[in-house]
Amino acid sequence: MLKEFKEFALKGNVMDMAVGLIIGAAFGKIIASLVKDVLMPVVSLFTGGFDVSQSYILLGDGTYESLAAAEEAGAATLKYGAFVMSVFDFVIVAFVIFMMIRWMNSLRKKEEAAEEAAPPAPPKEEVLLEEIRDLLAKP
Repeated sequence: MLKEFKEFALKGNVMDMAVGLIIGAAFGKIIASLVKDVLMPVVSLFTGGFDVSQSYILLGDGTYESLAAAEEAGAATLKYGAFVMSVFDFVIVAFVIFMMIRWMNSLRKKEEAAEEAAPPAPPKEEVLLEEIRDLLAKP
């Protein structure tokens, strides 16, 4: 059983998937930071200091100064701002992945076009037969 697990774990596909997941997690953190630390301050500047991520609806009685105060008091809140931020993160990640796949497809098309431009070499047997024919045709 240990041998089978070792074979499974060391297959190329499993290792490729593991690397992809690790890079994907790091990429997700980079995008989250881009949105939170770079884009949202600019959006906040244009909206007069409004921070979307702190937007919420209080589900119950009472009033609180901020989302942090409502959470500290244990009040039930609907944090739609956090959801909007997650959707924004997703859209950016999806767009970047789309652009990467589009770029890779264009490279693949160029490669296929180059392969189609050069005619394939004739089989070795055919080349040998042509050489024999040419030798027999000489007087």
